[in-house]
Amino acid sequence: MTQVRIDAGPYTFTARFEEAPAPKTCARFRALMPYHERIIHARWSGESCWIPLGELDLGLGYENPTSYPAPGQILLHPGGVSETEILLPYGSTQFASKVGVLAGNHFLTIIDNLENLPALGKLVLWSGAQSISFSTVG
Repeated sequence: MTQVRIDAGPYTFTARFEEAPAPKTCARFRALMPYHERIIHARWSGESCWIPLGELDLGLGYENPTSYPAPGQILLHPGGVSETEILLPYGSTQFASKVGVLAGNHFLTIIDNLENLPALGKLVLWSGAQSISFSTVG
């Protein structure tokens, strides 16, 4: 099983791909790695951080979509009604944008250091954008 190392601000997490329920999203994101960006605090989704990707068309539709991810269930919204984005929930979340409730493809789940997610969320909320990178391990 391929795992993903996530370095976000001063924190490191390990995640697993959700291959069975979201194979196309996993394959497309894997092709982007190593992936480096900045993470900012969500505006409408509650206790979440996000990576806005604007009009980027990844050629994806919905698979394994949810609007209510648990902390550590990372989503990719494929675009359309709202911009393409990656959502990283750290607490209570209802995935949304200025157009209303959204669904995103649950394609990664954090499996290590989950207890540090609230601290990351608070750091992003109070100190602003943080660097984030995703890379494969194993």
